[in-house]
Amino acid sequence: MGFLAFLILGLIAGAIAKLILPGKQGGGWLVTLLLGVVGALLGGWLGSLLFGTGLEEFWDLGTWLLAIGGSIVVLLIYGLLTRGSRRTA
Repeated sequence: MGFLAFLILGLIAGAIAKLILPGKQGGGWLVTLLLGVVGALLGGWLGSLLFGTGLEEFWDLGTWLLAIGGSIVVLLIYGLLTRGSRRTA
């Protein structure tokens, strides 16, 4: 998979992960892109480690599930790390 396709995958996976998780997560589209790419990397690494498959093809369902699952994990960790830094008005 090419670099641009991986960025698109990360952006979409991050956006889907934000839609799946309840509550309000901070960050705009740039944070979503970064967390989605990190999540896709994490999902691909865990997928290759546990199941022997990684992020091979852009249109493969397994690729999307691994990327979205990794993005959910990264968003949960990000939410735990930034929970105390949000201010309420």
